[in-house]
Amino acid sequence: MRIGFDHDRYTAMQSEHIRQRIEQFGGKLYLELGGKLFDDFHASRVLPGFRPDSKVSMLLNLRDQAELVIAINADDIEKSKVRGDLGITYDADVLRLIDAFRGIGLYVGSVVLTRWRSQHSAVLFKQRLEKLGIRVFRHFPIEGYPYEVEKIVSDEGFGQDEYIETTRPLVLVTAPGPGSGKMAVCLSQLYQEHKRGIKAGYAKFETFPIWNLPLNHPVNMAYEAATADLDDVNMIDPYHLEAYGVTTVNYNRDVEIFPVLNAVFERIYGTSPYKSPTDMGVNMIASCISDDEACRDAAKQEIIRRYYAARCTLVQGRTEQAEVDTLQRIMQKVGLTSEMRPVIAAARQRAEETEAPALAIELPDGRIVTGKTSNLLGPSAALILNALKALGGIDEDTKLMSPTVIEPIQTLKCDYLGNHNPRLHSDEVLVALSICAATSATAAHAMRQLPLLAHCEAHSTVILPQVDDNIFKRLKINLTCDAKYQTHKLYHK
Repeated sequence: MRIGFDHDRYTAMQSEHIRQRIEQFGGKLYLELGGKLFDDFHASRVLPGFRPDSKVSMLLNLRDQAELVIAINADDIEKSKVRGDLGITYDADVLRLIDAFRGIGLYVGSVVLTRWRSQHSAVLFKQRLEKLGIRVFRHFPIEGYPYEVEKIVSDEGFGQDEYIETTRPLVLVTAPGPGSGKMAVCLSQLYQEHKRGIKAGYAKFETFPIWNLPLNHPVNMAYEAATADLDDVNMIDPYHLEAYGVTTVNYNRDVEIFPVLNAVFERIYGTSPYKSPTDMGVNMIASCISDDEACRDAAKQEIIRRYYAARCTLVQGRTEQAEVDTLQRIMQKVGLTSEMRPVIAAARQRAEETEAPALAIELPDGRIVTGKTSNLLGPSAALILNALKALGGIDEDTKLMSPTVIEPIQTLKCDYLGNHNPRLHSDEVLVALSICAATSATAAHAMRQLPLLAHCEAHSTVILPQVDDNIFKRLKINLTCDAKYQTHKLYHK
């Protein structure tokens, strides 16, 4: 992976700017954490060199002052919205985040369920959290939000929300993903704090869009692609342009909500400390890009991957055509086509030659390896084995696994677990390979190549079974799939 981002420089610069913003407000600061605090794989993909947990490392120095509030949209609970990078639902991710924060010594004060309308699944989740000893608060939809400012900043608006009881001066508001209502939670709390005579401030720690990169820079367009299901659009910040005569980039929801934020501050302080949505942020990403071309190329690949993912979820009935159309427009704006991935042509050619599903992967040195469907292996399993051989310099005709290991697995699948297909999935192949590695130096050598698959690009000519898709995610392989199933059955596992 070609590095395009200076992580150490970012950590130092970003930490300092956050400290400065904390000092700007006395008493209490609500810091909205945009994007993902843990596992920001999107940022690490479009900014090669950015670490998925770099935000966390900056906040640990503040652990004694800080507490976390996790916001989740009750509608997302009801429709079982899934984090695409992890393959788990948003409500499950809340539990994962709580464990992760606690594991590094950060205090999680509570969970807030936004847009609460007593949705059945949300009610059950609330009860589950409370049984686990986690405090839960509810925030409600406000008619006319975000435009009817007078109503929003009143007892009929933010005043109807349950006041989130916090005990520390720095409140970090985060969420499993976009659209969770983090900013509304912060604004509601500012109003509630004011009613109680407590002075509090607000700032935004948002990774994307990057305010001082061009509007149509591929990194900013990749963010728009990542939020296509939310109808987010990058745009010039009109407030910043008017106040300073400087062109900066923000996105529509922040621009729309800015009058509300101003109204809240004006009611609390008599004047607002911010003149624009851009002023609210502390983003230092652009200053830490060390290779702009590398980041542009990485972002373009991310946009194409998002397009393929949307086409697959459309076939699976988990999105609408509008999202695919939005991503297609983004690709056209950036000058991309759906074939601009070398692995796509290689996988399709292999599938045509074998008349069966196939995959291709591009290794770190640029070589492309394919995997085909056989009587013994599914194409995902074959691809992984072939890639490990290529990485380890092992002859492609070498058998890495003993039949004495493979046959009992097939017997278990078909004779005892009721499967009709004896082909091994990628997880089963990896287990078999690890068993063989105990007695085979060649198999052990192949196993040691697994970390080299991280960040490799791969493509499948069919939508993969969930078990194979999960293995690719865990190996950190960037996978795309053609939007079709291997069979014409109506039900697919």
